[in-house]
Amino acid sequence: MSNYHIKHLEEYFQVYRKSVRNPEGFWEEIAEEHFSWRKKWDRVLSWDFKKPEVSWFEGAKLNITENCLDRHLSVRGDKTALLFEPNDPKEEARHITYRELHGRVCKMANVLKAQGVGKGDRVCIYLPMIPELAVSLLACARIGAIHSVVFAGFSSTALATRINDCDCKMVITSDGSYRGAKTLDLKSIVDAALESCPGITEVLLVRRTGNQVNLIEGRDHWLEPLLEEASEICEPVIMDAEDPLFILYTSGSTGRPKGMVHTCGGYMVYTAYTFKNIFQYKEEDVYWCTADIGWITGHSYIVYGPLANGATTVMFEGVPSYPDFGRFWEVIEKHRINQFYTAPTAIRALAKENLEFVETYDLSSLKVLGSVGEPINEEAWHWYNNNVGKKQSPIVDTWWQTETGGIMISPIPFVTPTTPTYATLPFIGIQPALMDEEGREMDGNQVSGRLCIKFPWPSMARTIWGDHQRYRDTYFSAFENKYFTGDGAMRDAVGYYRITGRVDDVIIVSGHNLGTAPIEDSINEHPAVAESAIVGFPHDIKGNALYGFVILKETGEGRNRDNLQKEINQQITEQIGPIAKLDKIQFVSGLPKTRSGKIMRRILRKIASKDTSNLGDISTLLNPEVVEEIIANAL
Repeated sequence: MSNYHIKHLEEYFQVYRKSVRNPEGFWEEIAEEHFSWRKKWDRVLSWDFKKPEVSWFEGAKLNITENCLDRHLSVRGDKTALLFEPNDPKEEARHITYRELHGRVCKMANVLKAQGVGKGDRVCIYLPMIPELAVSLLACARIGAIHSVVFAGFSSTALATRINDCDCKMVITSDGSYRGAKTLDLKSIVDAALESCPGITEVLLVRRTGNQVNLIEGRDHWLEPLLEEASEICEPVIMDAEDPLFILYTSGSTGRPKGMVHTCGGYMVYTAYTFKNIFQYKEEDVYWCTADIGWITGHSYIVYGPLANGATTVMFEGVPSYPDFGRFWEVIEKHRINQFYTAPTAIRALAKENLEFVETYDLSSLKVLGSVGEPINEEAWHWYNNNVGKKQSPIVDTWWQTETGGIMISPIPFVTPTTPTYATLPFIGIQPALMDEEGREMDGNQVSGRLCIKFPWPSMARTIWGDHQRYRDTYFSAFENKYFTGDGAMRDAVGYYRITGRVDDVIIVSGHNLGTAPIEDSINEHPAVAESAIVGFPHDIKGNALYGFVILKETGEGRNRDNLQKEINQQITEQIGPIAKLDKIQFVSGLPKTRSGKIMRRILRKIASKDTSNLGDISTLLNPEVVEEIIANAL
């Protein structure tokens, strides 16, 4: 049926109308015709945003790995499923077929079972971008264990927090990872984390770098010998559509990270359907998303969405600058990539380099370019369009979140006319609303407001692990009967959406959502620091960078400022990870505060961005004089 693959604009509007007039009928048709179910659902959807409770395909039974692997074996068993491109271009790329991937997933699933992992158990995965990472996700899903992937750039403290929050019983990691010219020691990070994780009884170790590691007897096991012993046959555990598939942590604007819970049925249907349309994937295409599987982009658009469609999906271990700035383009030429999905940060970094890096390579295989993580700025959009796509490959500027599970607003290539900086139109079934400050929905076009979604979609997160009240408070309390995204947006004269950025204290740096509260907590633990405030400011490469305003205790006043800055950033690196380091640190005598003691971040943001022409009325502040002082010494 044509609904599954939209090919022109008129069809988009027709299918979109159908999907919002009769959502249950629409998604039932998609689910029934394109996926394998062990038992059909009793009811397509029940929902109540007040509680909030949402369930899709209630009563249905399935295993997502049957849809990603088993059902493809008879038709495309010998087709490449995973194409692994290593960090070092001299190391050979590996093609893993659907049949091989199926065998490896079954072996891994049997290893997990032999180590005592079963349905509902949480498994933390802290691995570099190597095939074992995708295999581990699928092996967990095969036996009904809930995977929780932690990006292998996070510190031991951040890792321990996530392990303990969802009470994982096992960690899968490696001896190390390659990142450009660097070799990182992942095992010692895990060892440090596990000192405060009493629930972990087993650690499985992948051999990747050959680093010397310290094995703890009874807990740590090399994976290879266990896999050699394991059978290639593993019957999938049959799951309910609403059983949890995975937990993925996202930064909170306050306090600890939030473990978003995604479930089996709706997530599968929505990621597969968005992948097929937003990348216009065809059977022989080779698709490459450069994200790390540690983020939702990797879960949905490296692993589950592509494999559910029987696609060839590339896993890239390296970085865009190694061994030189032509690496992305070399990989595109080498594997004849058709769809390329990356972050604006990477595009901006590459755009600063000599154009020869791009022009050396044949990029004529490209059909679709994608952008993810933050809105792409106009300059980067044109550079990408002109130099990479040669004005032949439409750019899909995709807006979505960890919480949404799949892409929500995006052009469909060769269908939606694109406009730089606009995510354009809502995807099929998505019903956005722009709300004003009073909580009223704004009708019509040429309006700006807070972006909400007013009807459930299949891949939405169902809760925050262990804290449903927080889920309600964060996403459903701001506007009645609506999911609040935390983003602002505008709708232009033709109804296109442009995302204008976060409205809370989350800053997007290089496509990563960083909550300011955990970074401030980390800085405030430094013995010389009394108080701090973090804001974002525009950065040519990262989109935003972090600017810290720091008040020192009396004991810290006489200290060397350069050393203090290094110590503060070192502390952030150890507790959160290097992605959260501050680009600028300004030592101040006070912070602008309201009379109730709230820091006026709006003023600090303007100072950090060198835009002090209109600070508004500061006379009502508790300490208006401090603003002039901060401006005078701004970096």
